[in-house]
Formats: sequence, structure tokens, C-alpha cells
Amino acid sequence: MSDQSVLVSGRIKQAEGYLVSDMGGDKVMMSIQSGKYFNLGQSGGAIWEHLAEPTTLEDIVGKLCEEYEIDRDTCTNQVAAFLQQLALQGLIVSAEV
Repeated sequence: MSDQSVLVSGRIKQAEGYLVSDMGGDKVMMSIQSGKYFNLGQSGGAIWEHLAEPTTLEDIVGKLCEEYEIDRDTCTNQVAAFLQQLALQGLIVSAEV
């Protein structure tokens, strides 16, 4: 199964091994292993919080549409693109058993 299909139809969660902090409203992370820093920003930080427990793209979009005034299709496209970037950096993993 490809990363994209996992993101669209599977359950995902935060990868382990990252220190996370709030800095001026932005969510900033550091990889314990590599020492790399990631700034997820405010919206990315909100998505990151939803990934604390295994979830799906659809669940995240539903929650964000409730929290913010955003068109569902626009939200889905933007969240899917963001999750793809997180997956490429190894920040999220499949939560499928």
C-alpha cells in the first residue's frame, strides 16, 4: 500500500521520537534522532494535535471544518497535501494493525 493510499483511506498517527513545543502560537518539533527542526505553524499544529491518537484524513477534515470556517473540499485538499509532506518527512506513520 502506498503512502498516499494510507493517508486517504487508512488510519494514521504521529510518529514517535519528536519533541514538540508551542512557540508564539506555532507548533515546533525536533527529531530526537536526527536533530532536525520542523515548524508546523498554527494550522499544521492543529492538524498535529488531531494526530495524537490514530485518526483518518476524513476525521481530521471533519474536526477542522467544525473549528474553522472552511470549505470541506478545500480543507480536504490542503490537509491531504500537508499529511503527504509529514509522511515524506517520517513525522506520521500508519496506525493500521
